[in-house]
Amino acid sequence: MAAAAPGALGTLRAGRARLAAACCARLGPGWRLPGSLRAPRVAPAMWARGWAPAAGGSAPRRGYSSDVKTEDELRVRYLEEENRGIVVLGINRAYAKNSFSKNLIKMLSKAVDALKSDKKVRTIIVRSEVPGIFCAANLPVPTIAAIDGLALGGGLELALACDIRVAASSAKMGLVETKLAIIPGGGGTQRLPRAIGVSLAKELIFSARVLDGQEAKAVGLISHVLEQNPEGDAAYRKALDLAREFLPQGPVAMRVAKLAINQGMEVDLVTGLAIEEACYAQTIPTKDRLEGLLAFKEKRSPRYKGE
Repeated sequence: MAAAAPGALGTLRAGRARLAAACCARLGPGWRLPGSLRAPRVAPAMWARGWAPAAGGSAPRRGYSSDVKTEDELRVRYLEEENRGIVVLGINRAYAKNSFSKNLIKMLSKAVDALKSDKKVRTIIVRSEVPGIFCAANLPVPTIAAIDGLALGGGLELALACDIRVAASSAKMGLVETKLAIIPGGGGTQRLPRAIGVSLAKELIFSARVLDGQEAKAVGLISHVLEQNPEGDAAYRKALDLAREFLPQGPVAMRVAKLAINQGMEVDLVTGLAIEEACYAQTIPTKDRLEGLLAFKEKRSPRYKGE
């Protein structure tokens, strides 16, 4: 048994190295094993032309960087000032009640690809620019779905793809495809059971039941429920509050924590712990970790750079 131990240890280490490599691949382009954690960043100017910040004809809101034409189906907003690092993806297809089109899906895909490699992005909020309708993506940073209106079918599937969901009590959400003699085809049959349990997910999909915010909170579909405000953006405001809580944390740590959780939930505990160890190892050689220790020693707020 003693003679076999080194071989077993080598096998375990090799397995951990493969896990670490897989972790880096999931984090996005440019990520490497410990010792080379820098990722190339796509400058906002290179891609924001297609998804510029929006005003939608209304008065500019504090913290939004600029305006965009009202016909844009997807609006990407880099927030400024105390909200710097938060990006808002706003879906704006009022004439189609935010139903997905090939163009919208293409724009979402391009925006997601760009955001993946932007180290300045800390948290992404997905919301509707159309009052009363919600309708994320495989992103390495935290994502929050703000549901202030209807989120039926594909709209709820988009919300289920986000890490955290918040909704107004008046919001309506459900996977209603069986009413049309089809099934949820955007991940609903897989993500809903993972969110609320298999039996309850089957009940909701089989019945095509629509839940309000309070009911969704009761079954664990959303994390927070708010009374709707006169402006109709209670969920968005809560999502923004949550995003602000995330901003001070180390960017690399946030990415690998999300990766460790997502990957670990799909495997047994022993494998999950190995994934956690591989992800943890990626934080050790970073400049941010040293900055965190120094800031703690000097009793000041850390100044993380995502390196």
